[in-house]
Amino acid sequence: MTSATLRRATVSGAILLSLLAVPAHATADESDTAPTSAAALPQPDITGLREVLRTALRQGAPGAMARIDDGGTVQRMVTGLADRKTRRTISTLDRFRIGSVTKTFSAVVLLQLREEKKLRLDASVNHYLPGLLPDDRITVRHVLSHRSGLYDYTNDMFARSVPGFEAVRTKVFTYRQLVNRSLRHARTNSPGAAYAYSNTNFVVAGMLIEKLTGHSVGTAYQSRIIEPLQLRDTLYVHPATKIPGRHTRGYMTSDTVGAAPIDATRQTTSWAQSAGALISTAGDLNTFLSALLGGKLTSAKSLEQMQRWWKVNSNTSYGLGLRRRTLSCGTSVYGHTGAVQGYYTYAFTSKDGKRSLSALANTSNNGTVLNTMMGTLESAFCGKRAATVRGSAHVERHEDMAPGVPLD
Repeated sequence: MTSATLRRATVSGAILLSLLAVPAHATADESDTAPTSAAALPQPDITGLREVLRTALRQGAPGAMARIDDGGTVQRMVTGLADRKTRRTISTLDRFRIGSVTKTFSAVVLLQLREEKKLRLDASVNHYLPGLLPDDRITVRHVLSHRSGLYDYTNDMFARSVPGFEAVRTKVFTYRQLVNRSLRHARTNSPGAAYAYSNTNFVVAGMLIEKLTGHSVGTAYQSRIIEPLQLRDTLYVHPATKIPGRHTRGYMTSDTVGAAPIDATRQTTSWAQSAGALISTAGDLNTFLSALLGGKLTSAKSLEQMQRWWKVNSNTSYGLGLRRRTLSCGTSVYGHTGAVQGYYTYAFTSKDGKRSLSALANTSNNGTVLNTMMGTLESAFCGKRAATVRGSAHVERHEDMAPGVPLD
């Protein structure tokens, strides 16, 4: 049975994060030298991974955790707190806000719609959403690869990180209101000319999903990804403000040095929606990415489209809602990062989807911790053959960053 057939059979009967938008002088890059099998990877450096998590705590995160799924083997590491008030220890079973990892879910839904002949990647967005954008040359592919040139509205929204967050914590936005915030500004580049990460792109993606399915994005995620993969802890609760069930609380570093962190757990995340509002667990994220790279969510041709890379910098490329990062040992991993108030997430898998890592620090507005958590990838996929990345590593300007995180 082909992967496409498997996906259709699985869903039969069902109802059918932020970055400063700095343009990059990127170029197309189709090469991929990653190992084809997780068996070719060295064993994970568990000692190094634990040290990365401990370092994140020393740098201000209340808690940090990581889970590796490698074939039939599961390894879990935790340190610190899920809740500063109750002093409950963080757990890999906890739910949390995954931020921009949501973008990969949105891209998968649109690739599935492509297979159903409801969408063409190189068609104008305005073909499906007439009059939405000021330029008919902006295509679906441009939106999913952050090459539309649409200004990232979160630049203004979170110019002052904590006050900006408090101003929108309980607000509910429509997609069009968010797009209109972007359109008040000049575009960052002409369509297709350059990569410039923008949450606006995946707000447009959400609008496309709802127009083409006739259902909310939450329903699309549920019927096309969550139910087929039995992701029991993956939820889209927008515009509700609470994370249901057992969860890790998220803490935003104060703008005032030395002040107590702000509990950012309760929020609508309406400023992000299809760009960053999903809730999940480390285990569910590993299942999702393993299924995606293993060909269980889209056809081989659609997965190939997702992996038509646009080079961002020396070790990072972006496809369609999917990031490829090449590590210090030469191995490439595939997935996304997520940054939303209170939470930093790294979720990546090997080329064949057989070794997956999801790691979380329940903090944000802390570029040092964001740097440090990058080291979880080195430990999980490069093992002891590569030095673990410490907190002094440089934050890439084209990586996901929570609103207000200062750039090194």
